This record gives sequence, C-alpha cells and structure tokens, in this order.
Amino acid sequence: MAAKMSVRRTLNFSNITYTDQISFVLGSVNGQLRSALGKLSALHAKNVFSFALVTGNLFSEAQDDEQLTDLLEGRIEFTCPTYFTVGTIPLPPRVVEKIEKDEEVAPNLHYLGKRSVTKTSEGVRVVTLGGVLDMNIVAGLSKDQHEPFHTEGDAKALRGANNADILLTPMWPTDIWKNSAKAKEMQIGAETVPSSQTIAELCEALKPRYHFAMSPDNFCLEREPFFPDAAEGEKDKGIALTRFISLAPWANAAKAKSMYAFSLNREAIITPPPGSTLTPFYKPSPKKRTADQAEFTRFAHHAHDHDHRRHKHRRERSPPPGPERCFFCLSNPSLPTHMVCSVGEDAYLATAKGPLPAADTFQTQGLDFPGHFIITPLTHAASLSAAAGAMAADEAKKTFQEMKRFRDSLQGMVAAASKRKLGAVTWEINRARNIHVHWQFLPVPAAMVSKGLVEAGFRVLAEDFKLGKFTAKDFETADEVGGDYVRVWIWAEEDGEDGGKVVGKSLLLQFDESVRFDLQYPRKVMAKLLGLENRTFWQDVVQTEQEETADVAAFRKAFKEWDFTLAT
Repeated sequence: MAAKMSVRRTLNFSNITYTDQISFVLGSVNGQLRSALGKLSALHAKNVFSFALVTGNLFSEAQDDEQLTDLLEGRIEFTCPTYFTVGTIPLPPRVVEKIEKDEEVAPNLHYLGKRSVTKTSEGVRVVTLGGVLDMNIVAGLSKDQHEPFHTEGDAKALRGANNADILLTPMWPTDIWKNSAKAKEMQIGAETVPSSQTIAELCEALKPRYHFAMSPDNFCLEREPFFPDAAEGEKDKGIALTRFISLAPWANAAKAKSMYAFSLNREAIITPPPGSTLTPFYKPSPKKRTADQAEFTRFAHHAHDHDHRRHKHRRERSPPPGPERCFFCLSNPSLPTHMVCSVGEDAYLATAKGPLPAADTFQTQGLDFPGHFIITPLTHAASLSAAAGAMAADEAKKTFQEMKRFRDSLQGMVAAASKRKLGAVTWEINRARNIHVHWQFLPVPAAMVSKGLVEAGFRVLAEDFKLGKFTAKDFETADEVGGDYVRVWIWAEEDGEDGGKVVGKSLLLQFDESVRFDLQYPRKVMAKLLGLENRTFWQDVVQTEQEETADVAAFRKAFKEWDFTLAT
C-alpha cells in the first residue's frame, strides 16, 4: 500500500497565521539559498503566504558548503512552510541524512518525497513526482526516495490519488504545448523540451488545478488554462480547469519569470474562461481507464509487529518507524500499488495480502473476488484516539468518519451484490506499541450474523485465548476508547416487511500489557466460522501479482457506484 508515497501527510503549522490563502512558487533555486529565501521572506512579510513550493532543484551539484551548513543548522530562515522534491540532480548527502533522521530539513523546510501525496494544514492536496523518467526500469517502483529518477510504476501509482489541487513534477508532460498559442510563439515543442508521456497521463488522470514544473532553460511558460473533454451528461457538473506553469531558474541571465504567487479557486467553473483551450492530452478514441490507474500505495496487514520487531534492537533514543519505513504509509518505497483500490481525503482502501477468503469463496453469493480489505488512515498514527496524542481531535474525527464511510460503502456494496445474503465484519486492534492503526473488513454470511454466530465466535475464542470478555458498545466517534483493545463491528441487512432490516452488534474487548495478544486472533475467529482453517495464515495463501490485480479490477467494477472518492 502512504502517499511519501508522502506521503500523504497532514501538516500542521499552528505558529503561522493565514489570512488570504495566497501561496508562492519558486523556480529551480540551484543552491542560491540566501538570495532566493531572502526574496521569499520579503514577499511573505507583505503577503503572508500559506506555503511555498520549489520546482526542480533546490540545491546544486556543486552546492556551496557554507550555505548548506547554515541551512541545516537553522541560520537560513524559511518564513513560511516551504516544500520541495528531488529535481534532476541528486540531493546532497547531508540533506539526505537529515531527511532520513528528522524528515524536516530545517525549520519550515519539508521534503515531500519523490513519490508523494501531501495534504497541507489548509487542506491543499499536493501530488509530487520528483526526478526524471528512468527508461531502464520497465516495471515496478523506484526504491530510493532521494535519487533523481522515477519509473512508470511510480507515476501509475500516483494516479490512485484520483485528484489534486497541485501537481509538482520536474519534467514536463508530453503534448502540453499542443493547442497553446503561447508555446507556439515561443517555438516550444517535442524537439526543444524533454517531456514524459507518463506525466501527461498522470496530469490527465488527476486534473490538478495547477501543474508546476521546472523549465529546462532560461524561460517561463505560463500556458493557457485547459479543460478535459467532458461527456455530454457531465458538462453541467463543472469544469476541471488546469493551469500549467513552468518557471525559469532563480536569478537566470535572461531575467525570465522565476516566481509565481497564486490562490486556489475551488468554485465550480461551468463555462471555460476566455483564452482557455481543450486539454492537450485529448485523444479522439480515448482508452478506458485501466485497473492500474487507481493504484496508489502499499499495504501489508501483517506488518505491525514485524516492523516493531525488526527495529527493536536500535539504540534506545531511536524514534519509532516513520512514514518512509511504515508498511501502511504512502512514504514507504516498497509499495504493492496494484493492491490499492481507492484513496480518499483522510483514508484509503486496499485489498489484503494473503486474503482469508479465496476469489471464489463467495461466488455463489454474488462476489467474484475475496472481499478482504484494509481501511487505513493516510496520516501516520498509532491510534485514532486524540487522547493518545496520535492525532489532533478534529483530524481524528475526520479520519474516523471517512474510515467509517469506506466501511459503510463496502457493506452496502456487499449487501447489494449478494442480494442481502452477505453481511460483514470489521475489526480494529489498538495497542500502545502499534505503528499505524487500520481496520480490516471481511464479508460473512448474513445468516451467521442474524443467528449470533459471529458474536459467539469472537466471545468463545477470546475466552479460549484468555484475552478477557467483550462488552457491547456503539462506536460513533474516534475517541471513545482508551488503552489496548479490540473493537468489532458486526453487520448485516435482512429482508423485512418494510424492506431491509439492519442486524448486528458492536463489541469491545479491552486488555492490558500483561495479556499476550495474538494479532491473528480476529482472522482465526473468521477462519473457523467460514470453514477456512486451511487459510488461517496469510503467508500460506499469498497470491501472485496477476491474481491480486485481477481481484482489484473485479472489486472496482462492483464498487464503482459506491466509491465516494470518484464523485466530482
């Protein structure tokens, strides 16, 4: 399964006051840190930017060591939150070392990662793909988050973000010059500017409000805004207008534009503004969206304790694994991106590695895929409890509600596809030493729910394992439970005289550190209930990538009308 790939993080800067929500972009700084940041500081004093971005290269190949030292030791000031990615040259080793240690390079200077989705504190969604395309890697994802190269797989993975306010790439998208009078006047085309078809496909898929890139020479192109070719039935929903801007390097000899201030307009646009054009990526016979276009991150539901054990021998002062090493975060470069099904604003949905049901387990009930899913917050947090300090209260509430929305959508899809023959079970394990909280979702015959067999299964095995006793409890917010616990949602919809009747129960089992808790306990319960004891351990039933990809494609087809992240 991020984001790093952020990446997808929510960044909070409570010490900054934002007024008019103006943001700022710099062209490649190329190591000229003092002069560029001096200008940014002066402009910020007058305008109060919510944040700033650097396109291309913040540093140079022959980076001035004195300026770099001043930066890393906090003597060069970033007056507003500033983000950058890797451009066309490697990051200085000292910067890489600082990123791996602290993530924050300097106060208010943040590395977005090479393949990332980041949500700022104002809710601005920034998708980043750093580096240039490495044609020597024909498949898969790049493993290093700091080298100036990416793969086609990296770009495909980011398409699952579904949308973006800002797309940040060093390379230009192929064909961006088409339909552009400005590009024609500047004699810009395929022969003059290195470009990438994969980035064009990424831009087309995300439809960002702004796409910023670095210019390969001393010129700036602020292309005419462009809009997609919408189907007749969708034209009244508004136009996704994109502005592509490629800034010249800072302090360039031609004195071409290297700075840009902007504000995001989230109002729906019905009529294309004067001077705008049809998308340059338009194809007369566009291909249908393929399964890989919603791939985005990685996921392995078994990784909590594995990650913990792998790092437990580190020196005592070492922090717990951060987003780039967490198996549930978008920042981890080891991403089985083909397993991600849908990405929302605060959480994402992925299929399980080594699912408990097989692809044909529920075939007679109407499902042609396993139906074992993971619902995960995009924010790197051990718990959804604000009281535990993992998230701010408002963020925990929003995240919980979106995870619940994913769960409700899955329940609705399962009930509809099975004609109410299937219900569902969702569970969460919360422990003090968790790395990244998540929920697991599994279909179950509705009759097992209505007869109380699922509840009985959880209670009986908990007693056998000496875990304690469950109590019935409704969970409507994120912050209702503290300490270590297991919570389970059991749900089904039966036919009734007045239509569908919901049956089920919410259960809570709290325990302390003296309990030797088996992380596979909920899976073992469900394996016994479903008669799938031979699939109890996920390692025994790992699928091929082709099988996993096929399951994701089948699920997306069934889930399409329930997937709220696809709404415009």
